[in-house]
Amino acid sequence: MSKIKAFALLSLLFNLFLLIFIISNKFEANRKKVDILKREVLNEQTESAALSPTTYDTLEGERYLVTKVIDGDTIVLENGKTLRYIGIDTPEISQGKECFANESTQKNKELVLGKSVRLEKDVSETDRYGRLLRYVYVDPPSQEATGRQGIFVNEYLVREGFANAATYPPDVKYSELFRNAEKEARENNRGLWGSCKSEASNGSKAPEVSKAADDKNTVDFSGEWQCSSNSYNCTDFTTQSEAQSVFEACGGTSNDVHKLDRDGDGKVCESLP
Repeated sequence: MSKIKAFALLSLLFNLFLLIFIISNKFEANRKKVDILKREVLNEQTESAALSPTTYDTLEGERYLVTKVIDGDTIVLENGKTLRYIGIDTPEISQGKECFANESTQKNKELVLGKSVRLEKDVSETDRYGRLLRYVYVDPPSQEATGRQGIFVNEYLVREGFANAATYPPDVKYSELFRNAEKEARENNRGLWGSCKSEASNGSKAPEVSKAADDKNTVDFSGEWQCSSNSYNCTDFTTQSEAQSVFEACGGTSNDVHKLDRDGDGKVCESLP
């Protein structure tokens, strides 16, 4: 009788261990399925981000309605303040001579006019003219399709060929992103790169933009001059003579790479004192 009981007990224990083993295997299999699903979702999100390099989270940051677009890189907010996009430079429209100015302005209107935008500050609060310096994000047309993502306006304008990358220290947080975007636009002849005559030379000197004591961007004539790409505009100079000296050092009318001579008369930034 004791042998029978012992056998029954062993049989019960064996069945119990077998049941635990089966349950453990099923649990492990389910866990692996969950891990696979998580990886698939992560891969889809990564691929989506790679296909949409100009979309970013727009939930954080101060928001304002855009009530006016002045040109391709300058807007007016609902509080009456004028805002200049950081890190980019679009063709000027004020004097009506610069190639692709109208197209850049129109694209900026399509992106932000009448819309709520999110603002991101870098280092500087304003430029010398009191304009806010910010990175700007706008919600895409369909939030149902893109969820929390939005368009990084500064980068979008450069990547699509409506603007040049223009680095002005100390506001350089996304300078590398903008340079890569410009390279992509130029190599694919997008926007102004395909529509406007390219001008370049191997100039010897150009001013460096530095941070002044009054927290505004100024031009430092002690540095190497950049004459091979559009790096400066009239707002970077204090006087017309400063702008004129850079214009002439870079080749004058034969190489107005910075687009300082709007009317082609050889005299640049005539609105400056």
